[in-house]
Amino acid sequence: MDLQVIDGGVTAAKGFKAAGTAAGIKKNGQKDMALIYSSSPCQAAGTFTTNIVKAAPVKWDQDIVSNSPNVQAVVCNSGVANACTGQEGMDACRETAREAGRLLDIPEAAVLVASTGVIGQQIPMEQIKQGLPVLAKDLSDSRGAAIQAAQAIMTTDTVKKEAAVRITLGGRTVHIGGMCKGSGMIHPNMCTMLSFVTTDACISRELLQKALSQTVADTYNMVSVDGDTSTNDTVLLLANGAAGNPMITEEGQDHQIFLEALHYVNEALAKSIAADGEGCTALLEAKIVGAASKQQAATLARSITSSNLTKAAVYGHDANWGRILCAMGYSGADFDPEKVDLFIGSAAGNIQLMESGTATRYSEEEATRILSEDSVTIRADIKMGQAEATAWGCDLTHGYININADYRS
Repeated sequence: MDLQVIDGGVTAAKGFKAAGTAAGIKKNGQKDMALIYSSSPCQAAGTFTTNIVKAAPVKWDQDIVSNSPNVQAVVCNSGVANACTGQEGMDACRETAREAGRLLDIPEAAVLVASTGVIGQQIPMEQIKQGLPVLAKDLSDSRGAAIQAAQAIMTTDTVKKEAAVRITLGGRTVHIGGMCKGSGMIHPNMCTMLSFVTTDACISRELLQKALSQTVADTYNMVSVDGDTSTNDTVLLLANGAAGNPMITEEGQDHQIFLEALHYVNEALAKSIAADGEGCTALLEAKIVGAASKQQAATLARSITSSNLTKAAVYGHDANWGRILCAMGYSGADFDPEKVDLFIGSAAGNIQLMESGTATRYSEEEATRILSEDSVTIRADIKMGQAEATAWGCDLTHGYININADYRS
């Protein structure tokens, strides 16, 4: 596949514009509203939190994605989650969509809504209504506009998160670009994260949804920061067909190319969430190989990245492999610990910590040096088959406690 990674975000695809502004929702005066707009109607796909407690925007978007014939805009605010807000919260979604639709001259049913921030507070509609005209006026397909939008959806994130690629489908150039936010309250089956991906590919609604659901399973659902799943998790994928490629209606070569490109973008965004975990100093990658099934490998990998003891050991640069093996042992996946080979690696090198279930004569000093990098990989071979899976997380630091002890203040 001829995939080119490009500098871009939600405006990388033809026909998409974006904007970001400070509407006064956040107390600190930072940007807190973003708008994504397509000049032509889009097919829409979405995946949402599995938490029983679902925020009003999640319920609104689930309905729009399932029942609206097309979508053209996404409005997102940060600072207030609009979760556990009852009928008033649902009314706020409708009012936001109606006002955005009026400004953009599209139906309210073509407007998706997303929120992130503090749970339990009502959306300040006065600020939302002040921000929407500014966003509509500032819409642009420029690189700067995408950056402004990516900054506007951040909460405890320390950096904006974007990714974009270029591929060829049916002889036409196609783009996929996206932005996301997420730093804490992150765990498999979607995390406290919002992700918005746009593409100018021409693809059927059914295959668009199938592609999104398939890539989410191996990307966002393989990220864990702190073991908490959120009320607001949403991934939205919009396709406006502006590239003019032959419509993808079946799972042939073009569909596979699109699927792989979408996976790349979503994996890049997912890893950026893990790397920016609240208070973290290192990205933690866990890779299980030699598994009997993909599910077994995924379960083991996620258990490692979710283990607080393992995460704390990475923060302390301590090659405490017993914590890793223990996390694998309580994962619920069956394996023989006496067959496990365990390795750690980073930009500083790679060493084997265990061979067939027992410790090797590795150098503690070398292990500490490897674990002192800002990206660390744990690799376990369980010698049961050919399947493998990778999960991402981060170390657990004092900073995580500091951030979450006074999140609302």
